[in-house]
Amino acid sequence: MGERARDLRKTQGGGRPPAQGHQGDPLHPPSSQQGAIEGWGQPRERGANTQRGVTTHPRPLQPVPLHPASSLHQADVGEGQRGMDKPREAGDRWREGPAPARGHQGRTDVVAVTPWLAPIVWEGTFDPDLVDIIYKSMNLTIATTVFAVGKYVRFLQDFLETAEKHFMVDFNVRYYVFTDRPDDVPSVNLSQGRHLSVIQVPGSNRWQEISARRMEIIQTAIERQISREADYIFCLDVDSKFHARWGAESLGRLVAVIHPWFYQQTRDHFTSERRPASTAYIPMDEGDYYYAGAVFGGSVEDVYTLTKVCRNQLEEDARNSIEAAWQEESHLNRYLLYNKPSKLLSPEYQWDDKKTKTNEVKVIRFSSVIKNFAEICPNE
Repeated sequence: MGERARDLRKTQGGGRPPAQGHQGDPLHPPSSQQGAIEGWGQPRERGANTQRGVTTHPRPLQPVPLHPASSLHQADVGEGQRGMDKPREAGDRWREGPAPARGHQGRTDVVAVTPWLAPIVWEGTFDPDLVDIIYKSMNLTIATTVFAVGKYVRFLQDFLETAEKHFMVDFNVRYYVFTDRPDDVPSVNLSQGRHLSVIQVPGSNRWQEISARRMEIIQTAIERQISREADYIFCLDVDSKFHARWGAESLGRLVAVIHPWFYQQTRDHFTSERRPASTAYIPMDEGDYYYAGAVFGGSVEDVYTLTKVCRNQLEEDARNSIEAAWQEESHLNRYLLYNKPSKLLSPEYQWDDKKTKTNEVKVIRFSSVIKNFAEICPNE
């Protein structure tokens, strides 16, 4: 989603049949893609369980406010959401949830699991040392995409430098920078096993168009390159910085982050697309959580499916001369309503520097920086 759109909404305060998809699935590394995309990109059906170097080329659930923890037990889980865990398959080694924190009982001031039993990752709900031991033995590669189009290229250096300090440290990481200004991409010292690819994309006079094409560009990059080079992928906003550990506790088959401005709100406050004419439409009485478009990820295959579906819906809206309220974030929320994330990241993983830190947020790991939109956005 366009950074301008997200922050405008913050300052203001604020169909496909359901498919049982990823929730509760045990985590296992995706198999090698071998460059093949055949069979990917198909939305799950109802009831279904569900190299290196620099280059230049049943009904949705009632939302649960994330505090206090006791509110979880009041959630309308519903029979359609019970027993949906996919049976363990040969080769499954670890469950989807992060390893519990040692030496204490975890958090009691926040909800750490969704009504469909997907973990919500907060500080104090996992043991970072144990998580690292488990995942580093798998020799995974994590792709990370960012869009540095137009004047947004100025944020790239801070993004990359702070990522090198805090993001998936000691893992293989491949950054994919999409930009219309490849000559302005800064030179940043990368640690061993970490690499950067610059992929040129067209600019635009409208930030809304840049935002709307994001899903298409990521889908194409997965088809052409990323599927052969990575196991997992995170799609992040460039106008952000890392401040603390973001590690393997965040990995899962389909991962979303709960929006920092809405994590204490119920669905009637969500800024979802409410016009039935849009393919991103979510009725007022539906919605689990409101997810930020600044962060989403998962296995490369699952994110490919997400981007393909969202791209198709964005293109259908364009043919019908309608633009969803918050561009690709609206379509992301629609997709995740009917394809439940297997893991949610708390607002620690996508804070906003304009927002006062709350008691529940013990650590800010990644945040959107304060900026002058009139100066950096093309059509402001």
